[in-house]
Amino acid sequence: MNRKLLLTGVLVLMCAITLPAQNISIVPQPKTIRMGEGHWVLQPGTALLATTSDARKSAAIFNEMLEAKTGFQLNILQYSPGEGPVIHLEENLVDGQEEAYYLNIGDGGVHIKGSGKGLFYGLQSLIQLLEVRESAVVLPQLEISDAPAFGYRGIMLDVSRHFFSSQQIKKILDLMAQLKFNTMHWHLTDDQGWRLEIKKYPKLTTIGAWRDSTIIGQYYDFQPFIYDGMPHGGYYSQEEARAIVQYAADRKITIIPEIELPGHSSAVLAAYPELGSFDVNRDEGKGTIAALNDKGEPLDNDISSQVPGYWGVHYNIYGPTPEAYQFLEDVLSEVMEIFPGEYIHIGGDEVPKDHWQTSAIAQKVIKKEKLADEHELQSFFIRRIEQFLNKNGRKLIGWDEILEGGLAPNATVMSWRGEKGGIAAAKMGHDVIMTPNSHMYFDHYQAEDKTTEPLAIGGFLPLEKVYGYNPVPEALTTEEGKHVLGVQANLWTEYLATNNKMEYYLFPRALALAEVAWKPKDEKNYQSFIEDRLPYRLLDFEENGVFFRIPEADVEISIDSESGRHKVEIQPLVAGARVYYTLDGHKADQTGSLYAGPILTPIPGEGQGPLTLRYVTVTPGGRSSNEFQVLIE
Repeated sequence: MNRKLLLTGVLVLMCAITLPAQNISIVPQPKTIRMGEGHWVLQPGTALLATTSDARKSAAIFNEMLEAKTGFQLNILQYSPGEGPVIHLEENLVDGQEEAYYLNIGDGGVHIKGSGKGLFYGLQSLIQLLEVRESAVVLPQLEISDAPAFGYRGIMLDVSRHFFSSQQIKKILDLMAQLKFNTMHWHLTDDQGWRLEIKKYPKLTTIGAWRDSTIIGQYYDFQPFIYDGMPHGGYYSQEEARAIVQYAADRKITIIPEIELPGHSSAVLAAYPELGSFDVNRDEGKGTIAALNDKGEPLDNDISSQVPGYWGVHYNIYGPTPEAYQFLEDVLSEVMEIFPGEYIHIGGDEVPKDHWQTSAIAQKVIKKEKLADEHELQSFFIRRIEQFLNKNGRKLIGWDEILEGGLAPNATVMSWRGEKGGIAAAKMGHDVIMTPNSHMYFDHYQAEDKTTEPLAIGGFLPLEKVYGYNPVPEALTTEEGKHVLGVQANLWTEYLATNNKMEYYLFPRALALAEVAWKPKDEKNYQSFIEDRLPYRLLDFEENGVFFRIPEADVEISIDSESGRHKVEIQPLVAGARVYYTLDGHKADQTGSLYAGPILTPIPGEGQGPLTLRYVTVTPGGRSSNEFQVLIE
């Protein structure tokens, strides 16, 4: 439940007082902070001066956040009240940088300076500085100068494998905005579902947006698959999508839509099989679309007429045909009317090009266009789409497979198969967004012992590894490194079917990513992050209904100089949390010993192995973490 502070019968002003030091826990950590002396008490109705429409929009969003945290709002004014302290939003560029801001809390109130984006980010820092202390809302006197290290700071949400409501998408956008992310990459189409209304092709949503059933468990758990028997699907109407785009824009976030091609197209081909690489003959009795060879004989690689409910790379591909190109141009025309940003993502990953090897249609195009192979056919296909996008004033982004067969002239590359593709593209002079599956795949497990975690696709990506990532590879020169626009995490949802699970896999890793994207590598400090900022932000998340993974505590083991015994110190990474532990090798839960300070461990007898610390963290809201174990040796 959010904290509610009912302040009545008080003067409408801010006043200076002396209080104990306040922790500065802004995420991402600002570039420079100069602390002053004293604090201000923020009172209901304090003037919030915003002279432009953009500043007033940001002020209104700040007011909503303030009310959720304190129970009151401020008085947004276009003109100075003439007397008394104010929060003044001055819309002027700082240091020539569109996303930079300056924030000062002093004797005259609060002054935030920046462009429209800078003012918004300054207000996000201000809301994180607010601290509710009994009957007062206080702000520390300080001065902040801040600007991001990277211009692209993104998170990709996959809504194709599992559909998420507009309300959930907006919740994630709110959280992204608080952390100063500026891009949401929206993965709207894939084999398992098409999620955007296209008026010219209604079957994309009447057929392509729904599957009859979905496999349970991990892909390899049951052979053959066991299906849950529950229909799944959904889509966003164009009106809903426009509303989400505007909601994001108000929070200084650009949404990049992804329309997958030429692979990951099973949902499309279930609705419009004639767009595939083969002449098709629908067999209504069998419910399949049989791919035929040039003699009219069925091939083994049949295309299902139903949207599949299992994962993996599906053996389906658009045909390199006039009909497919026209379809994609029609679709992209409607997409561009909804999404005004300069980039359109076209996928281009995991294309089973051997499918084209068996296609008479594809082989005819290869011969006609004098292409070397199917790799060049993919490049030919993507170049055709890029020309269409460029003609309409848009830029193409694709996964790093678009390098195969030759890169489209103006394309931006998202490097996901490690950093190799990004390095190659940058050396060729192409812009790059780093999103390697080694550090930026947030659908991976967060603990090495996978049995302690909810089902995921695989891998192991702990918080510290995310924080330690540097988006500019050392293999690039300084000049080549300028082509790295920034960094993005990808949240694929094959195994993430609920809102809670989406949030569990995003947070707290997204907080670490926020600092990776905002701060130069030499200004990051993981220990400072987990001690000084993360605990307070996670407490704030809990109070605002965000379902994050409760991380492992910061455990330090040393030798006590007096007794010679091991000394164990445990610092939970959620502010105000409690830790319960055992040292006897048995399960830890809330029946265990409550940690109250450094522990001197028992001394094992001769020949006995090391002890194991087992513990759980319990948040102020009563949520318990997974059980964690640390060997004491």
